[in-house]
Amino acid sequence: MDPTTDNAGKTGDPGAARAALEALRAEIAKAVVGQDPAVTGLVVALLCRGHVLLEGVPGVAKTLLVRALASALELDTKRVQFTPDLMPSDVTGSLVYDTRSAEFSFQPGPVFTNLLLADEINRTPPKTQSSLLEAMEERQVTVDGTPRPLPDPFLVAATQNPVEYEGTYPLPEAQLDRFLLKLTIPLPSRQDEIDVLTRHAEGFNPRDLHAAGVRPVAGPADLEAARAAVAKTTISPEITAYVVDICRATRESPSLTLGVSPRGATALLATARAWAWLTGRDYVIPDDVKALALPTLRHRVQLRPEAEMEGVTADSVINAILSHVPVPR
Repeated sequence: MDPTTDNAGKTGDPGAARAALEALRAEIAKAVVGQDPAVTGLVVALLCRGHVLLEGVPGVAKTLLVRALASALELDTKRVQFTPDLMPSDVTGSLVYDTRSAEFSFQPGPVFTNLLLADEINRTPPKTQSSLLEAMEERQVTVDGTPRPLPDPFLVAATQNPVEYEGTYPLPEAQLDRFLLKLTIPLPSRQDEIDVLTRHAEGFNPRDLHAAGVRPVAGPADLEAARAAVAKTTISPEITAYVVDICRATRESPSLTLGVSPRGATALLATARAWAWLTGRDYVIPDDVKALALPTLRHRVQLRPEAEMEGVTADSVINAILSHVPVPR
């Protein structure tokens, strides 16, 4: 498929849709250097109708990554900067009195979009964080007792700084569980950082993605075709049992106080299915499950304090479980 604006979003063919989504990497790479895993995670979330939590220190292009994705996907996007004084109505919208009609009318908030960038979500108190729960789970917003549906596709891409930074509020477990994936954005390698600085020296402006050459290469029709194809991807009973065994092992781990819930098991099955389709197969294999286990499960487990003091991480526990749970043949 030729990645041009003319054909973005006009195909219903699964093969063309896969080619369009694969073209995202090259398009986003025009603005973001060396973040292929994060790009793949965002595409998987779109295919699964899920949401993504991006975690990394300030300055590693979390916001730029989401903006580049929206530009390459020809989707409507809005950004909310989460601050300690942000109110729930600032996100969802509110009723506004119209003096001309002498009636209250609903003023939609920024959540009414395809791709909501919730920037630094852990810098606002839990009350405002929770305003996103209904939107993320039910894909609607209820104001004054009236449910108002959100557009489709709808994805929340929330960025967060590590909780050890001052002025942050850890996300409640109930909200963390609503995120399909938690993607960690690492500091770039030496060569990648050289490439970033070289681009800036040559005039790259991260606020002007159009000038950087980022163009739409896919659209809502491509996503619909891809989602339909993903839904037809075969999952054998052995793969289902493998996912269950992994998740049950987290509940029995001595390093964890909280294991993966059945919602998490369902999420892992869905992300593995989407990854299998993206890689060109119409069936899921154990390697698909392993590839998506960390981003799908790392935010759904809770470490014991003593394990955390010993340097154990959620990723290390999940990796240990993956190495011990028998793999179906």
